[in-house]
Parts: sequence; structure tokens; C-alpha cells
Amino acid sequence: MNPLPLPHDLLGRPLHDLRLSVIDACNFRCGYCMPADRVPEDYGTDASQRLSFDEIETLVRAFVHLGTRKLRLTGGEPLLRKRLPALVGRLAAVPGLDDIALTTNGMLLAQQARALHDAGLRRVTVSLDALDPQVFAEMSGRRGQVGDVLAGIDAAVTAGFSRLKINAVVQRGVNEDQVLPLVERFRGTGHVVRFIEFMDVGDSNDWQLDRMVPSSALRDRIAARWPLHPLQADYRGEVAERYGFDDGGGEIGFVSSVSTPFCGDCHRARVSADGRLFTCLFASDGLALRDVIAQGEEALAGHVARAWRARGDRYSELRGTPDVRDRRRVEMYLIGG
Repeated sequence: MNPLPLPHDLLGRPLHDLRLSVIDACNFRCGYCMPADRVPEDYGTDASQRLSFDEIETLVRAFVHLGTRKLRLTGGEPLLRKRLPALVGRLAAVPGLDDIALTTNGMLLAQQARALHDAGLRRVTVSLDALDPQVFAEMSGRRGQVGDVLAGIDAAVTAGFSRLKINAVVQRGVNEDQVLPLVERFRGTGHVVRFIEFMDVGDSNDWQLDRMVPSSALRDRIAARWPLHPLQADYRGEVAERYGFDDGGGEIGFVSSVSTPFCGDCHRARVSADGRLFTCLFASDGLALRDVIAQGEEALAGHVARAWRARGDRYSELRGTPDVRDRRRVEMYLIGG
């Protein structure tokens, strides 16, 4: 395939990261993503509707031709996808792809961590909103046990994942009291806890601004116990603001899409399990890619490049304005976080 000009969108943003959902089913029913009273127990596309491993590999190769260097596998819950380590092995062999990561709720991680690492996966993010068993059970829709997630984290370390990211979505009146215990649990382990503001992704989570705890409030609360200092971003477009502990106990991060939007440096595309391209986490509609995938890498790369050049998304900067206030938004469980 001949080299293609690397696309930039209408705001000059390149296409560096791809977040790919491998399945839209999940074994949890977290209220901020896939609430049990809104999503049926048996929800999920069947295998024939999901991209096959061959289609996924073609897709990833096309994105690499356009400058994508980082891939994150998401869901739903990606560990529900059968033979996932085999897929990771295929993607790890794609020339030009520098980094493959996975986001998981951790319930199935203990059983799969070794195979995933052996296949070439090197980074894992675990969603863990609470350490208290009761709070955790409530937030997962009573589908999970925190002990299983912690066992998954330990298994990942044993398998060779030395530095995990631990993501926690903080909601006022729900799990605010879990912030300090989470920090204390993982300080000094090499893992990085990242606190995420409750976001208005999708139309099912009953988002209200007063249920969102600003990152600045959490940072001040943590710093009162363990003094912090700001750290430089690892790379342009990093979503989390990084802070180090003054005593050398590692670092934490804050993802502040609501209080401090970072649209200007967003260079991430998302593809759903059934092969639709979304150019923003808060998009309304996706561009179907499956028919073009069948035409091969070059045709797909050209199709995606044209869509990216037309991109002007900056939802978080416009949140609450008439331009976006009443717009339907894609559900998080379809495209990952």
C-alpha cells in the first residue's frame, strides 16, 4: 500500500489513537454506563454482527497507515470476547503499531492475564470505583465482587504487567468516600489511580451536573493528606492531569472532561464492535465501515481519512449550549470510555 498523507481534522488534530470495542456486552451494570433498569440483561450483538478478527486486523492496519500508533481494546467488557489473546497476538504483529492497551472491569482478568501478556499486551487499565464491598456491589449493579477484581490486579502483576492504571468514576453521594481508600491502597505499588469526573456520555445514565465532583475538589482532598505536585504530561493529548506524591509514593491522575475540557488536543477515534466509526465520545451517530473493510486496507484508509478531515467535534467545550444540549449521544458501552 502506498503511503497516504496523514489526515488532520478541521481543528488541526491528527489521528493518533484508536479505541476499539471488541464486544458490546458486559457482565456489570454500572449506573454511569449501562444501568440495569435501562439495558436488558441479555443485551449484546451476536457474533455475526461483530467485526471478525480478520476485519479487525484490516481495520487496525488501515488506521496505522493514517498515523495511529496507539490502540486500546474496550467493550462492553472486552474479556467477554472469545479468544481475545489470539486477537491481541495478531494485532501485536501489525507493523507501526507501538502500543496495545486494554480497559477491563477486572472480573475475568485473573483467568486471562497471563495469556494476554504472552500474546503481546503490555498495558492494562482496570475500572475500580470502590473498595468497600457494599459500595462496589451497588455500583456494579450487584454483578461483581471487589475481591475478584483485586485478584485480577494481582494476577496481572504476576503475569508481568508492572504498572496498571486504576480508573474510578466518582459520583457525589455514591462513592466520594472511596477516594482516599483507593489512593491509600495503591500508593507505593507503582499503579496509578485516576479519578474520572462523572460524564454525560449517552442518554441512559441520568447525568446531572450536581452529581459530578470536580477533579479540583478531589485533588485538594487528597493533597490535604498526601501533599502533591504537578507532573508534566507523558505526551501531547494525554487525557489525565498527572500529580506526584511529594514523599515519592508514586502518582495519581485526574480526568476532567466536564470541569476542564481537553477537546483541543483530542486525537482519538472510536470504533464500535459492529464496525461504526465515532469521532467523539459524545457523538450522535457513527459511520459504518464494515462494507469498506471488505474492500481492503487502502480503500478503508481513504474512507476514514475523509471522515477525519471533516471532523469538528468539541462537545465538552460546548456542553450545555444550544448547539449540543438536546443532541442524542451514543452510549458508552457501545464505544468504550
